[in-house]
Amino acid sequence: MSEAKFQHLSVMPDEVLRWLQPVPGGVYLDGTLGGAGHARLILEAAPGSRLIGLDRDPAALTKAKQILAPFAERISLHHRTFDQAAEVLQELGVDALDGMLLDLGVSSHQLDTPERGFSFRHDAPLDMRMDPTVGETAAEVVNQYSEDELSRIFFRYGEERFARRIARRIVGRRQQEPLSRTAELAGLIRDTVPGGHRPSRIHPATRVFQALRIQVNAELEQVESGVARAIDLLRTGGRLVVISFHSLEDRIVKNLFRAAAQGCVCPPKLPVCQCNHQPKVKILTRKGVRATPAELEINARSRSAILRAICRC
Repeated sequence: MSEAKFQHLSVMPDEVLRWLQPVPGGVYLDGTLGGAGHARLILEAAPGSRLIGLDRDPAALTKAKQILAPFAERISLHHRTFDQAAEVLQELGVDALDGMLLDLGVSSHQLDTPERGFSFRHDAPLDMRMDPTVGETAAEVVNQYSEDELSRIFFRYGEERFARRIARRIVGRRQQEPLSRTAELAGLIRDTVPGGHRPSRIHPATRVFQALRIQVNAELEQVESGVARAIDLLRTGGRLVVISFHSLEDRIVKNLFRAAAQGCVCPPKLPVCQCNHQPKVKILTRKGVRATPAELEINARSRSAILRAICRC
């Protein structure tokens, strides 16, 4: 695999520090370490703090270890997914966290490494696994799933209006020869959707590639379980900051935060509360926080980012 450079600009760095509020001596977990930009900010902002870093991508961990070398005595890096954070804390003997950060989705490095197959900007094997050591590839999905299953994936995870048409075309094509390259799939989609060859700001394959990536990496299932479990890892006053990049992720995060912040769940007509249900968290960001115009000028990836934060009661 070629060595793509980790030229990574951390999304909303000022906002992350503002809402996470790292304090000296605190214990923090970055569940999506990536280029380690946020992790470094946290360690710099909070002298004496400890940072536990998780990532499912071995390449990211290797690079993060180099970037965070000046803080070697204060970090612990692990090849795990963020929904396994509880197990990691148990192994380390950590009872609770002062803060946790999740920067969801695919990293810039993964997109810019052609061999990973995340982007149709490069002709590469259809892989898309964030952890290339496990799981099925995007090629296996497009060549083995039924037309109904492919259509469901493209519509649910990519909100692709021509999902059925594209799925049917894929099934027809693979009967002649399996799809194995990103350029093949992108070209098929361009030839299939109405107006696919007309110039457009958004490539016609964008939504299908997003859907395949989400399916291959079980991203939404991980967000659902990982965010819910993360809340229980915070000590009183501890904060959880989540950055999402599309509406499917953000909707899950928003709903989980709302449910955790809810108090009484008794029927409205009951005169007195009988459930004694207490809120677990306080929502700090009633509306999702967006990147500033100044950041948008230097980091295009921040355009779709939405930050939400909660504090454990």
